Amino acid sequence: MLPQNEFLCARCARQGKTCCQGREIYITPGDAQRIFRHTGLTGFYEYKPPSDPAYADQSDDPVWAQHVFHSDGSRRILMRMPSGDCMFLSGTGCVLPLDTRPLICRLYPFTYTASGIDNELEKGCPQNLLADNQCLTDVLCMSLDQAYGWHHLLYEEIMSDGDDNRTDF
Repeated sequence: MLPQNEFLCARCARQGKTCCQGREIYITPGDAQRIFRHTGLTGFYEYKPPSDPAYADQSDDPVWAQHVFHSDGSRRILMRMPSGDCMFLSGTGCVLPLDTRPLICRLYPFTYTASGIDNELEKGCPQNLLADNQCLTDVLCMSLDQAYGWHHLLYEEIMSDGDDNRTDF
């Protein structure tokens, strides 16, 4: 049994099934700037097309499709370690403070499009690690108000992205 007093993301990371493992994490120009200012690192992202072609189908979110993808089909994503893990994932979870993490990471497990946040949470977050009386968003210390703010900022920053706006350090 996993210790219930330990943060959920740390418990999840040890199982090797987190949202930070095996996924390509898009970052906005603002995300790139925040991470650079916090870490001083360069070379923590790259431009690549999705490894899963289904991801390129953003028919439910035309704003995402128009502004995230460059004309060559690539988009800015965090580098991953050879294991597939995000380069900022440690055994205890993300090493970046909340206000520095990419906006899509802050929003997870909320699902959304440009038109708003959906009522249903992402199925990938391991709710089986929760105690019976726990709510996922409470355990993650997330409020819907925070999510609305992050969502607004995400789409504001997405709309500033494009072929002529490649953020390079």
